[in-house]
Amino acid sequence: MANLKEIRSRITSVNSTMQITSAMKMVSAAKLKRAQDTITRMRPYADKLQEILSNVSSSLSGNENKFSRQREVKNVLIVAITSNRGLCGGFNNNVIKEIRYSIREQYAGTDVKVVSLGKKAFDFFKRSSYHTNTGFGDTPYSIFDNLTFDNSSAIAKEIMEQFSSGKWDKVVLVYNRFKNAAVQQMMHEQFLPVLPPVNQEAGSSKTDYIFEPDKEQILENLIPGSLKIQLFKALLDSNAAEHGARMTAMHKATDNAHDLVKELKLNYNKARQASITGEILEIVAGAEALKG
Repeated sequence: MANLKEIRSRITSVNSTMQITSAMKMVSAAKLKRAQDTITRMRPYADKLQEILSNVSSSLSGNENKFSRQREVKNVLIVAITSNRGLCGGFNNNVIKEIRYSIREQYAGTDVKVVSLGKKAFDFFKRSSYHTNTGFGDTPYSIFDNLTFDNSSAIAKEIMEQFSSGKWDKVVLVYNRFKNAAVQQMMHEQFLPVLPPVNQEAGSSKTDYIFEPDKEQILENLIPGSLKIQLFKALLDSNAAEHGARMTAMHKATDNAHDLVKELKLNYNKARQASITGEILEIVAGAEALKG
């Protein structure tokens, strides 16, 4: 059994850690409230716009819409959205595992590149042959230092330009979708080409659209704008999910630290009692020796 000094030192250390995790939990809870309000307001608009985008795309032929043009998939770009910081459980590892699984199983035999929006994904993939930053600047993960629609739009615009030029045949987003503070849903979402509604082939839209203005102007404005909003929504989802995951992780860490302190105090009291008992026995033994 450890001596009293070692146990006291561990109790002090665990108490300090518990204070830190408790403070981080409260900070994440405050940030989560703002991030949750933002994505809650954004999601209905983005989902409805995505539905309109899919329906409009399905009513146009592939020649009219360069962003819904289906090609043989030879080059794939995966946009990995993680956080810049850790201490949020399996939040970042789940994204990295999903991407590695997709590269190995779903995109086997194709040329796959990964652009990282988040420092944790950047740190992992920069050492691999899949990493790319071409056209996105040196540090695209810095988007989370100033998460705005303008900064997100610049990245979405570059992705669209590279897709339309034929550099990529398919672009997917991999991120954590915010469900609630304790649950994040892993998303593997196709960004480009734009897909028609489920169970509906391109050019067979059941909705009869009257285009005003003409189709060309709709393509130049609605579709690029919708894609920019889709990427921004994914970033907001990931941001809210990060704070939820960190708050949950810090809550569990605080509870574990509290249980550990209780166990250490129990061991400390046992060791202290054993020490006192030993001292009493020594005193009694000494007294008996003097009588003898």
